[in-house]
Amino acid sequence: MLPFKLIYSDEYYLPIGQHVFPAEKYRRVHRQLIESGVADPSDFVTPQPASDQEILLVHTPQYVEKLKTGTLSARDEMELEVPYSPELVHAFWLAAGGSILAAQYALKDGVAVNVGGGFHHAFPDHGEGFCMIHDVAVAIRRMQRDGKIRTAMTVDCDVHHGNGTAAIFAGTRAISESLPSSGSAVLGRKPLMRAHDGDVFTISLHQENNYPAQKPPSSIDVDLPDGIGDDDYLAWLDNALSSGLRQFTPELICYIAGADPYREDQLGGLALTIEGLKKRDELVFKVAKARKIPVMITYAGGYAQKVQDTVAIHCNTVVAAAEVFTRPTPA
Repeated sequence: MLPFKLIYSDEYYLPIGQHVFPAEKYRRVHRQLIESGVADPSDFVTPQPASDQEILLVHTPQYVEKLKTGTLSARDEMELEVPYSPELVHAFWLAAGGSILAAQYALKDGVAVNVGGGFHHAFPDHGEGFCMIHDVAVAIRRMQRDGKIRTAMTVDCDVHHGNGTAAIFAGTRAISESLPSSGSAVLGRKPLMRAHDGDVFTISLHQENNYPAQKPPSSIDVDLPDGIGDDDYLAWLDNALSSGLRQFTPELICYIAGADPYREDQLGGLALTIEGLKKRDELVFKVAKARKIPVMITYAGGYAQKVQDTVAIHCNTVVAAAEVFTRPTPA
């Protein structure tokens, strides 16, 4: 058995037909974790859909009404980039319920994984980039509403900028400092960091020349050049975590573990290996464990040419968490 819970439902499957988003990946991850012996069926907990009241902690009444009644405009559907259906609405409400449950278990056990979620392109009043509802933001606001936490940090390692996250949790002032250079020539540009005013600190590590075109400012944005590989990526992630945690103390880390920085991803232009992505996960988990900060994990994007590669990357996130959180903490 794992020392933490995996939140999962077969109904996470997104009914979107033939699409670059591999809707079947959630079921395949669930099956592979069990068949490989990484997880036992008893490690999984089935979520309930978020309530409308919970969704409204983040999203506007007008947008929620559109989703519930199927009255999205043509522009709304174009921005969403997935075909609307009542079944799709249910899947996104369920993903939000899964992230709420993962946050609750993370605060109890130190770590929990939502085998889904991470829909970081959703805004309060519309969806974008395959993301209808921002499940991570809903989970954070629910934990804050219940008095479980005051502060949270999002660590977004999807290849695409977390524009919805940045917009929802906007609370920044003028530029205060830049992260230190690692000394690598490819890392000539320095990521942007702003002094933070809000209760949620947002970090986004993403490919600069990629979706979305408009990138609202996160607390820390690391705009990575095309083709960056394992070592440079890990150096930037280490810098971003260190810098963020120097100026902000979260009571919960929400880690968005996108599989799409992978070098064979169809919608990405970075060059990380499967092994490098596992090291990325380990780094986040080691930092969280060392500082005794609970961490809630969601999956986000992954569009590898071979779906089994995306599944392997997502499974490795669970493996990395198991390895890090079962080791004794050094005295």
